[in-house]
Amino acid sequence: MTAVKGLFLTVKHLFGAHKSRNTFDIRDENYFKQQKGVTTVQYPKEKMPIPEVARYQLQVDIEDCIVCDLCAKACPVDCIDIQAIKSVGVIGKTSDGSVKRLYPEKFDIDMAKCMYCGLCTVVCPTECITMTDQYDRSTSKLTDLIYGFSDMTDEEIAERKEEWTRFQADKEAAKKK
Repeated sequence: MTAVKGLFLTVKHLFGAHKSRNTFDIRDENYFKQQKGVTTVQYPKEKMPIPEVARYQLQVDIEDCIVCDLCAKACPVDCIDIQAIKSVGVIGKTSDGSVKRLYPEKFDIDMAKCMYCGLCTVVCPTECITMTDQYDRSTSKLTDLIYGFSDMTDEEIAERKEEWTRFQADKEAAKKK
């Protein structure tokens, strides 16, 4: 008897598929009441409308990052990996006027671990880390889901580290005199 009910439901949906429903905005209050016709979105030809408050992929504007590490500390699943190099002096300012004193040696986010909670975006003082409306970055390799946002080359990293080491050595030498 159960198989007959299942078959009946399948045939009902098969014939109902001819009445394809119109596209509705997801913000419409009657969106989820539309039950007639095909209810499956034919992705990638059709895409669901994205709500304004949706939380999807993270994006970092590295030029506005002060490498404060608050986002990594707030992350409950430790998907953000940040390494900083100290600077001898001020290296610039962000778009909101915050002073930058650290170089971002490494700023990686592992989206395979991310649970899209948005805590990292809330604690960021310069608002350089944001949630985008990108949700379709699929891949077959997990390592492709580690996004690196630091734009420093290996040569720049070595140069900045040596610069800081020289500064510290000069500072110690000045103390001994």
